[in-house]
Amino acid sequence: MEQYRLKQYMMQSPNEKLKDIVSRMLYDDIINLRIPPGTKLNINQIATELGISRTPVADAVAHLTDIGFVVSRENASGSFVLSLDIDDMIKLYQVRDAIESEAASLCAHNMDEQTIYRLNALAEAFRESVRKRDVHGMKDTDMPFHRLIIDSCGNPYISDSYEHLLPKLTMYQSSMLNFIGDENSEKNPWLSKVMYNHTSVVSAIRMRMPDLARRAMSEHIDSSLSFISLSGPDSKNPFES
Repeated sequence: MEQYRLKQYMMQSPNEKLKDIVSRMLYDDIINLRIPPGTKLNINQIATELGISRTPVADAVAHLTDIGFVVSRENASGSFVLSLDIDDMIKLYQVRDAIESEAASLCAHNMDEQTIYRLNALAEAFRESVRKRDVHGMKDTDMPFHRLIIDSCGNPYISDSYEHLLPKLTMYQSSMLNFIGDENSEKNPWLSKVMYNHTSVVSAIRMRMPDLARRAMSEHIDSSLSFISLSGPDSKNPFES
């Protein structure tokens, strides 16, 4: 299966070096939590699964270390996937709040009706996915919703800033959606807010009310943080490694 995936990546970028392709594969798996945070990366095992020598895998892991997604640990040998940390998430979401709330406000000025229609379709699909605890459905609609707001706000500096946040943000968003998909999420009082926040943002944008759109997005990001902070000890917590 892993060899088949590698071939797919190679077909997409036939002129790319093998070490770069392996790096991109591992990167995609890390930010989407297919390789859980805190996992020790066994270079020999990965090379065997991919059917290649260990050199391009070692080079790929070295690159991921350079950009901060793979780390070493005190008193432990080897390389480990970056662990998620609630304090780091809070700091990231503070910046996210500033960027996305302003983007939502600008969208209330700039967004055309066709884009609002697409945004509303994503919001409705996300709400239905939350209701069904469909994690795949949530992942297919959550980040595209936020990305559409960023791409439609009309400010290229906001888009550039968001690109810098996106890899880590994808990891944290994936962890939150996994929490929502857990059966224990029903006990979390913030679940209903998370479910309807997207709809509130779309309503404010559709009504052309920039201040309301800014507040709705800010409340959404705050609800996401509150949801995670109240996730019970029985949840499958990806912050723990």
